[in-house]
Amino acid sequence: MAGRIPRPFIDDVLSRTDIVELIHSRVPLKRTGNNYSACCPFHNEKTPSFSVSQPKQFYYCFGCSASGNAISFLMEFDHMDFVEALEHLAKQQGLEIPREMEQQRAQRPQQDLFPLMDEACKFYQHQLKHHPDAIKARDYLQRRGLTGEVAKAFRLGYAPPGWENLAPALGDSAQLQKQLLECGLTITKNQNRSYDRFRDRIVFPIRDHRGRVIGFGGRVLGDDTPKYLNSPETPIFHKGSELYGLYEWLQTKNRPEYALIVEGYMDVIALAQFGFPQAVATLGTATSKRHIERLFRYTDQVIFCFDGDNAGQQAAWRALEMALPLAQDNHQIKFLLLPEKHDPDSYLREQGEAAWQQAIINAIPLSDFFFKRISQELPAGSLDEKARYAHRALPLLEQLPKGLLHKMMLERLADHLRLTLEQLREMVKKSPEQTSATNAPKETGKTKMPLINYLLAHPELAQSVDDLGSLRALQEPQITLLLDLLEILQREPNLTTGTLLERYRNKPELEILTQALSRQSVLPPAGIAAEFNETMERYYNLARKQEIETLLGRASSGELDDSQRKHLQDLINQQKISR
Repeated sequence: MAGRIPRPFIDDVLSRTDIVELIHSRVPLKRTGNNYSACCPFHNEKTPSFSVSQPKQFYYCFGCSASGNAISFLMEFDHMDFVEALEHLAKQQGLEIPREMEQQRAQRPQQDLFPLMDEACKFYQHQLKHHPDAIKARDYLQRRGLTGEVAKAFRLGYAPPGWENLAPALGDSAQLQKQLLECGLTITKNQNRSYDRFRDRIVFPIRDHRGRVIGFGGRVLGDDTPKYLNSPETPIFHKGSELYGLYEWLQTKNRPEYALIVEGYMDVIALAQFGFPQAVATLGTATSKRHIERLFRYTDQVIFCFDGDNAGQQAAWRALEMALPLAQDNHQIKFLLLPEKHDPDSYLREQGEAAWQQAIINAIPLSDFFFKRISQELPAGSLDEKARYAHRALPLLEQLPKGLLHKMMLERLADHLRLTLEQLREMVKKSPEQTSATNAPKETGKTKMPLINYLLAHPELAQSVDDLGSLRALQEPQITLLLDLLEILQREPNLTTGTLLERYRNKPELEILTQALSRQSVLPPAGIAAEFNETMERYYNLARKQEIETLLGRASSGELDDSQRKHLQDLINQQKISR
């Protein structure tokens, strides 16, 4: 496909890169047996759980499950995108990424949007200082207690009144008009004319993890609505994955104990001014799974902060439901509900830094918030109420990753209802309401086939498999992935594990493979080879048995021709020999 970076080039770059050397230049590694280890750079820990394998060209953290190859590490640690990471590694090896003209033309429009957004940001910053109407914006920021230093750090600006200010200031060409529309900075009106999206508003630039301006938020200064207006979705701005304030936090090089998710731009800025840079805000959307996953790269604890009113309570519960599948035992999720009519900015200024610190300390753990909210909704008294309570709580708890937290919360639910776990499950099982659907996610990431584990640890085993065709109809979990791995490794026997994983980037199978790699086999290499071959033989026998059953069924209906009947007899004879 035009525009794709050739797969052989990616393989070549990874084969030339030493992942140990790459990571050691950023995170000091120590030799531990056959691997190298360090305290994980992606979450706070005191005992090293971050392991790097030189033969496999792969890293894995047993604490937070961060994993990948050299490209993945640069994307996570240096906050690069895929192409940037590949370019960095290629440059180190004296290589240049092959570029096709179609690819260059396809990429150029999107890349051109970043400089335009930066120019727009500079325009708004200039207006905040010099436009005659900007005095009301400056007065507002001063009343909110913001210093010039923090306003500069967050590149705050002002969009002046009027319908057409931005385009004339930036050039007003036909190409520029098109790009302004694409960026969401202008809106088309009748007769193909356009006008500025942001007018008479304080402007908050939204930056990605690299510091590039990708969108804006605007706060109204008069009585217009809406109070806050955000850029729309564009080719460079995706609200469901970006967090306001994340870039500014990353610039502090601070790996704090927690990240705080707040509701507004001003909360983020005020907290940063008072020495709490780890606050971020979503961009007009509810907190998503992607938001939480991003934050857990930088800290082990995420705290949701909401107003204490009913709307805040509802928002906190929605955040809890989103966070449940991500509540690993090594992660901590808490909820901070402020007094009514307070946001973090007002609370901090009125109560002071010490009170704010104490409020953070007193944030409610996920487990306590969960049972408190469930009890308020469904007080468990009579047997019927207990059944309703259990039915409400259990499907939610089943979304938790299997581990200690999951076990303890189930035990707490059973204890609250004065039941054993077995009685609890039986009660819900018998409840007519149990037939209703739940939001529990399927466990697609677990490795159910040990052959995959063995193959990733010793890719050379693929050369011992002769016949893949007879296994294609086998009804076994993850057989398709196994056959895919065998085909790749037979075709390219020199691939390292890290290079093999690159084939599955952005595919659901990647989680299965990384989890398989995290499991250390107790068998020696010779034992693994013997177990692999024995297991493969069992799969061949099973595939033969399934084919025999299928053909016998067709034979009973008279559907087989002479060649098929002969094939059936051959399979039966082979089955007798294998016994």
